[in-house]
Amino acid sequence: MPRPTVYSSSRPARRPSGAADPGSAAPLEAVAQAAPAPEQPAARPQAVSLSRRSLHALWATLLLLAALLVASVWLNQRAVPRKLTQEDIDKAVLRTLETTTLPSAAARAVETIAPSVVRVVGFGRSKNGKEEVERGVGTGVVIVDKGVILTNLHVVAGSDRIQLTFHDGLQTTATITGVQPENDLAVLQAHKVPDDLEAASLRSTNDLRPGDQVAVVGFPFGIGPSASAGVISGLGRQFTSPEGKRELGNLIQFDAAANPGNSGGPLVTMDGEVIGIVTAILNPTPARTFIGIGFAVPIENAASAVGMSPF
Repeated sequence: MPRPTVYSSSRPARRPSGAADPGSAAPLEAVAQAAPAPEQPAARPQAVSLSRRSLHALWATLLLLAALLVASVWLNQRAVPRKLTQEDIDKAVLRTLETTTLPSAAARAVETIAPSVVRVVGFGRSKNGKEEVERGVGTGVVIVDKGVILTNLHVVAGSDRIQLTFHDGLQTTATITGVQPENDLAVLQAHKVPDDLEAASLRSTNDLRPGDQVAVVGFPFGIGPSASAGVISGLGRQFTSPEGKRELGNLIQFDAAANPGNSGGPLVTMDGEVIGIVTAILNPTPARTFIGIGFAVPIENAASAVGMSPF
């Protein structure tokens, strides 16, 4: 059978003594072993080895940094905050007092009671009966959030229609559901009320003393809501109207400014709690303006007008 072609080196190898004749054929394996390998580019094992070491070092550095980051986060999460001391609290309070202007006690009281104060207007017919005219303007205070309101009887007496204006501007009509003439009080039921209507907080008058601070909120001369502040100037007072038609007793005397239109409004403490219903001012002249003394029915009497015994 034919044999494959065999190539020899370009330079004949030196023949040792006793070697076979060049003309004779040699086995293929021997020829292959005798032939030198083709020339190859010089290998660079050192450069490859350095490159791999650098890559390993880089990965090791990244893993170390990641481990340090995780450890830092873990330690921060477990760190126990420093316990506040009384000195820290005192400094914080002092800093707040120095940098913040606090509202006055009267301002806080007015802000508390304002959502429960309503404007009350009584309407009647003119003398010829053809026109509706305003008969009286006063103030009321919500004592039940379903629209139960206290005011003065003289504000709404004889009215054909009573109109209320709530703190949020809602206007509606009302019906008289109860009266207490001896204390000049009337109970009104609003026909419609705001969704977020707030009832006033009532407070007993048992611990009141002359000199206690009070505020009055209402609609003097129909203007308002308006606020004034002063103190209780007396307790258990008597009052007779200039016309001699009303005699009231056990009244709270106060010196916070009140004028026509404040009638039926709340007399409140500096906590905004109702202790009385403003009902009269003392003025020996026909001017019907405030000269320094006003009177309020104690809230215990006023609450009894609607069957409430809060204290």
